[in-house]
Parts: sequence; C-alpha cells; structure tokens
Amino acid sequence: MAEITAAMVKKLRDQSGVGMMDCKKALQETDGDFDKALEVLRKKGMAKAAKRAGREANEGVITSYIHPGNKLGVLVEVNTETDFVANTDDISEFSRNVAMHIAASSPLAVSREELDKESLEKERAILKDQALQSGKPENIVEKIVDGRLEKYYGEVVLMEQPYVKDPDKTIKDYLTETIAKVGENVTIRRFARFRIGE
Repeated sequence: MAEITAAMVKKLRDQSGVGMMDCKKALQETDGDFDKALEVLRKKGMAKAAKRAGREANEGVITSYIHPGNKLGVLVEVNTETDFVANTDDISEFSRNVAMHIAASSPLAVSREELDKESLEKERAILKDQALQSGKPENIVEKIVDGRLEKYYGEVVLMEQPYVKDPDKTIKDYLTETIAKVGENVTIRRFARFRIGE
C-alpha cells in the first residue's frame, strides 16, 4: 500500500476543494492514485449534490454584471439555503460567472419548463416543415424534429448551455460542482439581460 503523505492530501484538497479527511480517505481507497482519488471525490460530491437538490433555497444574492462599454448588463438571482453560504466567495464567484455567461450566451430561460410553450410549438412546426421539405420520410421526421429540438434547448436554455469558461461542461454541471463545494442546495432562480436598444 502506498504511503499517503500530507503533501498528497493537501494537493488533492487544493484541487478538489473537499475536506482533508475526505481527501485522505479517497487517497487510501485508491492506493495513492491521485487521478482516481479525484474521480472518487467527484462522484461522492455529485451524489451529495443530488441529495441536497430537494432542499429549500430561500436565501441568496442578486448579482449584476455590466459588460465593458456599458451597453449590455445582466442581473441574476442565485438562491442558497442559508445567508451564511450566500455571502461566501464561492457563491459570489459562481453568481458573477453565471451573469457573465448570460451576457455572452443570451439564454431565453433558466430551464426547459420556463420556455414559452407557444414559441416552442412554433419552433417544432418550423423544424417539422423543414424536415418534410428536405424530402425526409414521414416516419423519421419526428425523430429528426426531436433531435433538432434537443440542440435548440442546448442553445437557449441556461442550464443546458455549454459554460463559456469551460465548454466541456454545462451550466448545470457547474451548478452541481458548486453545490458539492458549498455543502448546500444552490439554485439559479431567474435572470434579466439588458442590451441598449433591445
């Protein structure tokens, strides 16, 4: 069995943001393999985050971001379970990053459920018409439309958009990581995006 040094534990803690004892256990569990230990911690963090997701988040912060040039601005409300966590650097950084992401990516809604149903039906009709006009057989048109709608959600739903600072993960992934880091439920409740002339 590999010797687990304090330096190894500190390195894992610095990279994962998880407590020292959990880092030490993860390293022991993986016989000192740093990458495997990091993966173990991520899986545990995601599981803990999923458990926290049902808890009420009634505290929080409203963060603003004004793009250089003062022609574009965003307000975003991020909720937490406690006022204590709402005022941490982690939540401050998260909410600012989300506000900057909204400025760059122009989402229409936080989640699919918040999208306007009428607009969604129009989009579906347009996609169906396009698929039919391209000569696709009727029996696969619905699958094509569903696939294109999934792509549309990824473009206009905040939680499903690739995070601008790390396109390998979505905003939902970033939120889940933040929940695991701060130890309580966090939600993005709403946002408003303002552009001069719009």
